[in-house]
Amino acid sequence: MSYIRTGLIGFGFSGATFHAPVIDTVKNVEITHVASSNPGKVKDQLPNAEVISSAEDVCRHSELDAVIITTPNTTHYQLAKEALEHNKHVVLEKPFVPNLQEAEELIVIAEERGLLLSVYHNRRWDNDFLTLKECMENGELGGVHTYEAVWNRFRPEVRDRWREQNLPGSGTWYDLGSHLVDQALLLFGEPETIFGDIQVQRENGKTADYFHVILGYEKKRVILRSGSVAIGDSPRYIVHGTKGSFVKYGLDSQEDMLKIGGKPGDKGWGEDLKDNQAILTDENGNRNIPSVKGAYEQYYIKFRDAILEGHQPPVTAHEAARVIKVIELAEKSSQNHTVVSFRS
Repeated sequence: MSYIRTGLIGFGFSGATFHAPVIDTVKNVEITHVASSNPGKVKDQLPNAEVISSAEDVCRHSELDAVIITTPNTTHYQLAKEALEHNKHVVLEKPFVPNLQEAEELIVIAEERGLLLSVYHNRRWDNDFLTLKECMENGELGGVHTYEAVWNRFRPEVRDRWREQNLPGSGTWYDLGSHLVDQALLLFGEPETIFGDIQVQRENGKTADYFHVILGYEKKRVILRSGSVAIGDSPRYIVHGTKGSFVKYGLDSQEDMLKIGGKPGDKGWGEDLKDNQAILTDENGNRNIPSVKGAYEQYYIKFRDAILEGHQPPVTAHEAARVIKVIELAEKSSQNHTVVSFRS
């Protein structure tokens, strides 16, 4: 195999914005088939791709090596299972699947067939997270004892879309929380305990739009929170260690560039606004830390190299399943108003 023939299932916001433009810049990966009910939209962006109305037909297509699934969360398990059973490598838009049992079943199928199964946790390559990770790896913060990641929005009106309906895998805890959990697990590994406070705060809301989750690691605390009725600005990260503290405002710029037609390699790609530079405070005072450039393309570069050269996948299925386990345990904690063990 000299290049990866890829089918993209779903060409809504995620497929058209976060996947197709990024893949277009990665050598030896080509989207040759797209499952979509909007062929005109697909052809405007991917003129050489064949448009197929059936997602299942893409999963079974004999010419494809891999399938990328960007459809609603409730469809992830069945479509991934279909693709794996037809010997396709699979990338799923996050979250992996709505429950841990489905995740584990897919992992067994993929491993039995020697196939790559991965989840698009692209926020591992946000510039703010990469900057924080570098500071930690360089020892500038010392031993971290308090970590807080915040993703607030001001979206007071409930919209008529599947993400805000009472369906498995819906709500901001699955949507935004999956990114924050993945980042935390990447930095600190599995927690000992989980406490969750997950709520519906907006009028007429049908699914979670607020969460405050605490992962416990002996004395270290990792706090992940988000609200949908937060009009004021707040730090994206607040991290305290024995040698210094890290504070960062502002979201990574890659999503906004993708929304207006940008892609990796464009001028300013992955760069941060000057006002969004991180502040590192130590015994010598405050200083700005230039942001490491964001790089969503690294996901698909690593995806390619995993398939063609046998390298480590960008996100393993076991890592993605671990995220779902934390999500489920936090929901259990919230429902029972108690701290739960990760080993439970």
